[in-house]
Amino acid sequence: MTSDLFGTTGGAPADGVPEGDGGYQPLAARLRPRTLADYAGQCHILGTGKPLRQAIDSRQLHSMIFWGPPGVGKTTLARIAAGQANAQFLQLSAVLSGVKDIREAIERARLHKTQGRDTVLFVDEVHRFNKSQQDAFLPYVEDGTVIFIGATTENPSFELNNALLSRARVYKLRPLDVADIEAVLHRGVSALEQAVTVDDSCLSLIAAQADGDARKALNLLELAADLAEEGCITANTLEEVLQASLRRFDKGGDLFYDQISALHKAVRGSAPDAALYWFCRMLDGGCDPLYIARRVVRMASEDIGNADPRALTLSLEAWQVQERLGSPEGELAIAQAIVYLACAAKSNAVYTAYKAARADVEQRGSDEVPLHLRNAPTALMKSMEHGAEYRYAHDEIGGYAAGENYFPESLRDRQYYFPVDRGLEQKIQEKLKYLRERDKNSTIRRYD
Repeated sequence: MTSDLFGTTGGAPADGVPEGDGGYQPLAARLRPRTLADYAGQCHILGTGKPLRQAIDSRQLHSMIFWGPPGVGKTTLARIAAGQANAQFLQLSAVLSGVKDIREAIERARLHKTQGRDTVLFVDEVHRFNKSQQDAFLPYVEDGTVIFIGATTENPSFELNNALLSRARVYKLRPLDVADIEAVLHRGVSALEQAVTVDDSCLSLIAAQADGDARKALNLLELAADLAEEGCITANTLEEVLQASLRRFDKGGDLFYDQISALHKAVRGSAPDAALYWFCRMLDGGCDPLYIARRVVRMASEDIGNADPRALTLSLEAWQVQERLGSPEGELAIAQAIVYLACAAKSNAVYTAYKAARADVEQRGSDEVPLHLRNAPTALMKSMEHGAEYRYAHDEIGGYAAGENYFPESLRDRQYYFPVDRGLEQKIQEKLKYLRERDKNSTIRRYD
């Protein structure tokens, strides 16, 4: 097996056998599985009868995108697939490679093709390629020069060209569960360069702290082995190794947006305890509290609205506390707002009405403002009947000009806002029903 600019050009390494020139390799690299029998997790796409499993077993590979968090086996799975199909394996890193490297890889793939072998071109962190670089793969994926496999931690829907996505199947890889990681760690103990003893409770702790990332688990094990006294990994050893927070959080990627989504949905679902949990998860991962405060203001308008207008005021005040006092006082104020919003009466009536009004504005032409609603600051405008016959609501019975129309004529009687029968909006609903009944019974109906 040879190493080059593109990575290895053969099948995957044997289990526990180093690649390359025999120099030092991290434990995770030495334990890279060679077959699906050694591969941990991902049963939802690799179980018996699953399309990807069938493609690998039958050696009928197709272009694909592996989408998942770090350390779940994206690169390893690509290597296994290539090895099973007896295909050449070329690897590019989108961080280090450019169009020149892509062209060189394609030339090598063409040479392999003339020798009767398929080529798997694996692109790590493919989302880091710009759109033109991604486009460079398209003709060669289309004509079968390469079997393209891309790996990404980001949502392909947002980060990859539609043209590339249409030519590849997307497989979502999940974080490994604790049992899967424990199995990997047991293999790791046997492959350590120095003999150590470690009990199952310590391995379980490493597996839990690895947060679904097998590579992280093996790195932690290797570090613990280096720090072990008298060849024994103990709880004290792990305390030193695990002193830093290892919980997964991505300040700009899918995990970030998944967590803020979970917080928002917990508030909307009137689940204060779950909302607090996700709030604390985000803080623990290093999220800026001011970002969360801003999103909480959005929740107050979108999901509580006029059912309890105090929610918006409290959210703005929590934001202000965070700006003025910082941590921890500000975070407590945000937590107070989150709990209040989760417990408040809910209504998305204003949010729905706003979207409906925006849709009308975007889809319709520019309807003129009716004459009676126009401004008339000059004599000329008055002579053109701007503002003529406008009814001043304060002078009408009950402060309401029954039968008046405030829309362009083509939109007369349009209704966007439908208050719910919860919280303050129940009273608003009753008020609007009364006013619309007055409109219906009014003898004054303007038709411009």
